[in-house]
Amino acid sequence: MNPLLDFSGLPHFAEFEPEYVTPALDQLLQENGALITRLESAAEAPGWENFVAPLDDANERLRRAWGQVSHMNAVMNSPRLREVYNGNLPRITQYFTGLAQNEALFRKYKAIRSSAGFTRLSIAQKKVIENELRDFRLGGAELPGDQKKRFKEVSERLAELSSKFNDNVLDATNAFELVVEDGQRLAGIPDDVLQAAGEAGKPGWKFTLHMPSYLPLMQYAGDRTLREQMYRAYATRAAEFGESRWDNTAVIREILALRREQARLLGLGSFAELSLQPKMADSPAQVLAFLQELADKAKPHAERDLAELRQFALQELGIADLQPWDIAYASEKLRVARYAFSDLEVKQYFPEDVVLSGMFRVVETLYGLSIQPDEAPLWHDDVRFFSIRNRENALVGQFYLDLYARPTKRGGAWMDDAVTRRRKGQSLQTPVAYLNCNFSAPIGGKPALFTHDEVITLFHEFGHGLHHLLTQVEVLGVSGINGVEWDAVELPSQFMENFCWEWEVLKDMTSHIETRRAIPRALFEKMVSAKNFQSGMQTLRQIEFAMFDMHLHHDFDPLGSATPLDLLATVRDRVAVLIPPAYNRFPNSFSHIFGGGYAAGYYSYKWAEVLSADAYSMFEENGVLNPEIGDRFRTQILAAGGSRTALESFVAFRGREPKIDALLRHNGMAVA
Repeated sequence: MNPLLDFSGLPHFAEFEPEYVTPALDQLLQENGALITRLESAAEAPGWENFVAPLDDANERLRRAWGQVSHMNAVMNSPRLREVYNGNLPRITQYFTGLAQNEALFRKYKAIRSSAGFTRLSIAQKKVIENELRDFRLGGAELPGDQKKRFKEVSERLAELSSKFNDNVLDATNAFELVVEDGQRLAGIPDDVLQAAGEAGKPGWKFTLHMPSYLPLMQYAGDRTLREQMYRAYATRAAEFGESRWDNTAVIREILALRREQARLLGLGSFAELSLQPKMADSPAQVLAFLQELADKAKPHAERDLAELRQFALQELGIADLQPWDIAYASEKLRVARYAFSDLEVKQYFPEDVVLSGMFRVVETLYGLSIQPDEAPLWHDDVRFFSIRNRENALVGQFYLDLYARPTKRGGAWMDDAVTRRRKGQSLQTPVAYLNCNFSAPIGGKPALFTHDEVITLFHEFGHGLHHLLTQVEVLGVSGINGVEWDAVELPSQFMENFCWEWEVLKDMTSHIETRRAIPRALFEKMVSAKNFQSGMQTLRQIEFAMFDMHLHHDFDPLGSATPLDLLATVRDRVAVLIPPAYNRFPNSFSHIFGGGYAAGYYSYKWAEVLSADAYSMFEENGVLNPEIGDRFRTQILAAGGSRTALESFVAFRGREPKIDALLRHNGMAVA
């Protein structure tokens, strides 16, 4: 049997082959098409059981099969799989676009909404119907025939271009390597990084643009020329300076033009307006005002950060003209000078297994759960699998953990859903999540060591995972992260990051790689003192990206004479304190908005940070590992999924609407 067609349990990753993909999709698309034809012509009045449920079942099977293919394409990319993925992507896009435009199905959803039976549906079921009606409108269901056809063509082309954008970034990243044969040029770089860079049987050390190689070099290498060389390579990925087949410049232009066309077909002024329809924010103007307010508060702090760094670089490092390739290096030196500790020193206290058990302990304490290793078919030897059980030992959810960087894996860190919780007859389907990072793998028989930033990243992704896994909703469309407004979906992830700054947590999730001792309280206090080190600069950087994204999708003309780089320069003039060199091509690798789901939505990180900081302040007031408050957070935020608005969930937890105060305080920017 084709493993992609077996939905009885966990995915069969050990048996996965690209050859299975097309036949599986052939069968599922044929079955779904037959079902839709039957539903369209059914004479009986549509209801949940005879209409919504069978359609949900069919679409879930297709999404689960394609989800495995997408996941493998992201974590085990190969020429054959990429070819199969890109070959089938248009078929999937056509199917879901056609579904969103199906007037007969749209009419049936409207009939359910206006029927007497609607009042008898559960809150979650009603929310699904409302969301579906909205999505039909946004999918072009109400457009006349020729416009509907064009909308579908645009959707298919956009899916193709997003995939191409990601492929170009991955290929351009993988194509670069720098071999250094003179060991003296590598002064300052940590031993474990050099060990990883040492080429077996070859002279020299090989550095790449993958984070575990790139970041430590930028942070520790004393050789300024080396840092500039790496910075230039990283900043010009997938641009016109490299191989033309990987240049994303034209891809970006076409994506922007097609997104604007899509929005205008729906009668909206911009793609940003379309993007915000299912989000918390009301309008692009509201988002831009929010970002500007935050920028105004952060800029004085950022200017102080930079002035201090420039002075230190001049006096202590002899760098008179501080450049972007000096920032990480000079910042690390300044941090050591001011707080008397380095990232490298801290990293020795965070071996992988101790970090994982400490993170699990937080969740177990707050929510009354147990997390244990489990067995499952895996796609790579490095992947681990875990089960979450409640106090009665009943299975709550399961997740895969794929922590290390490799050339076949796209960059960054992300969570995705493999299986969603839902009721199927008498049984409940257990949710399953993928958690993916790009950390350094273990070397020389020692466990992997994480920087504190990587620990924060891990907690962040686990927060997303818990949002998916701890839902109590039994209706597919609003279970877990489904149906949650995109600008609120970062609330549980950013909320989890806060625990990485608590002594109560860190003392039990650290163990020095050699002495086995927990992190000393004095070192922890230095870390906390340094927590908001350069927070002004970091905040402005995020605001710069978010403003660029929102303007790009709202009031920028993709067919005009100005380029996205011109727009970015305008945004930087307004909010940035450090301007990168003219050759910097940041947009060409901005996968969040061109290859991911954050188009006109990158502001979500800051928007949700207001929610997460305010939610966490409830724990600060009542005890950070307080199971009573933990249970309330789980019940009102995590368990509710998308069954109600994020604002309703927040108010149910906090007892009031969100305030910005906690975010400013957490970032050291509170008004005294």
